[in-house]
Amino acid sequence: MIDTTEAFDAAEREMWDGRAEAYAGSFARLCAYPVPALLDAAGVTAGSHVLDVGTGTGTAAVAALERGARVAAVDAEAGMVAAARGRGVDARVAVLPELPYEDGEFDAVVANFVVNHVGRPRAALAELRRVLRPGGRLAVTLWGARRGAGQELLGRAVQAAQAVPAAGLPRLDPAEDFPRTPQGVAGLLTEAGFTGVRAEETAWDHRATRDEWWSGAAGGVATIGRVVTAQTPETIARIRSAYDRLADELTDTDGRLRLPHVAVLASGTA
Repeated sequence: MIDTTEAFDAAEREMWDGRAEAYAGSFARLCAYPVPALLDAAGVTAGSHVLDVGTGTGTAAVAALERGARVAAVDAEAGMVAAARGRGVDARVAVLPELPYEDGEFDAVVANFVVNHVGRPRAALAELRRVLRPGGRLAVTLWGARRGAGQELLGRAVQAAQAVPAAGLPRLDPAEDFPRTPQGVAGLLTEAGFTGVRAEETAWDHRATRDEWWSGAAGGVATIGRVVTAQTPETIARIRSAYDRLADELTDTDGRLRLPHVAVLASGTA
């Protein structure tokens, strides 16, 4: 019988399998916003040896390369790795909490919206600490408990359409969970052995067209995508109708959406 953690990880792998193109065309730009602050928090400069964990389509890795860093990257999804390689990133497939690197190999490790997608976050952070040299820096982002109106839009549309819950959504084992607040994330890093830990919220307005923002969910990206694509065609049409109506509240004068988002950025020293 599969345990809760294995079920969570399996559901996450299934959720992202084959979604690289849909992600690149929708939510990738959203997740790119904190990257400069993430790299700053990890102390990434020219000559730094950096590991980008959960690289996705390679956004953080490319930004580190542009700073003159030496960069390696991993992702659990082969399509994401291929997309990152296509942008010149030295990327390979690897799944936390096991990384194919030596102890103390890196000066900095970054994980942009990754910790919330692993079934064993404490073991994952311990592994990230293992591959850092003494004095090396870790920086992570993740979605927190406080959410902006832009984060709620698609979920509100699903509720308004009275869509049925999707089966098989990942559920983290309560024993592995942690408060999704700056204090909670800081405590998680401290528990993993990091020192000088800092954590804070970062907020921004993501700009997108209605079709671009909808395309992520319609393409099955992330949990909201799994919920939307599990519905009947008739229900999906109702969700889209509700989405268009609710999107009026967040539409700017140029016709594009202004989507407030909030995340947690945390860092510490190995």
